[in-house]
Amino acid sequence: MKICIDTKINKVMVDDYEIDLYSKECFKILSEIWLKVGWDQKYVYGFSWLGRPIIQLPEDIIRIQEVIYQVKPDVIIETGVAHGGTSILFASLCKIMNKGRVISIDIEIRSHNRKAIVSHELSSWITLIEGSSVSDMVIKQLQDLIHPGESVLVVLDSNHTKAHVMKELELYSQFISIGSYIVATDGSMEFLYDVPRGVSEWKIDNPKTAAEEFARTHPEFIIKEPEFPFNEGNIDFRVTHWPSAFLKRIRG
Repeated sequence: MKICIDTKINKVMVDDYEIDLYSKECFKILSEIWLKVGWDQKYVYGFSWLGRPIIQLPEDIIRIQEVIYQVKPDVIIETGVAHGGTSILFASLCKIMNKGRVISIDIEIRSHNRKAIVSHELSSWITLIEGSSVSDMVIKQLQDLIHPGESVLVVLDSNHTKAHVMKELELYSQFISIGSYIVATDGSMEFLYDVPRGVSEWKIDNPKTAAEEFARTHPEFIIKEPEFPFNEGNIDFRVTHWPSAFLKRIRG
């Protein structure tokens, strides 16, 4: 794509057609480029939540907060812990809502991250499990920890290969309550394959491809963009690293 921005006349040439600079269409095009450049420059590595690094796009943080507040689950499961920022984010929402708890899973929880999470003010809302998210051992622990009738929301943010995410979707979908979600993050790999830090295989080997295939073969789930609970602007789409991520359970 070739883009020429002329701020004197407020026009943008995109390949061979012209659009208004101050338009929704232009914002979408520029946002897609911004996402690619920002990811390559590690923009998302510059944020924290209540003292712990949270490697997520700020808009994705806000959107998952909106969904969690709407669902108000009894249990939030996340796969992929890293520094613990999302664990603390989810725990803070549970505390604010006076409802819910967090189960965070990672194949390796490094000692300094575990220490920081366990010593955090919100640690009592978090249960840490170390092990592969698709192992029989971890699934058995989850089955023991989740009580009958509890509502559950799952965020998948561990190994992002299509094969691994498909396994997670198959295993973790059993826990999802009707009206709740399983969220397959980082489907942006589909369009990050050609940036300097990207990998060509990501074009098809990514969580978005897994989520879309899962939805086609599991009619009890649909990919549903979360509604904006508040929007007085013209933008009705997400600027996100989580495209096609929100799989909503619509039936048992």
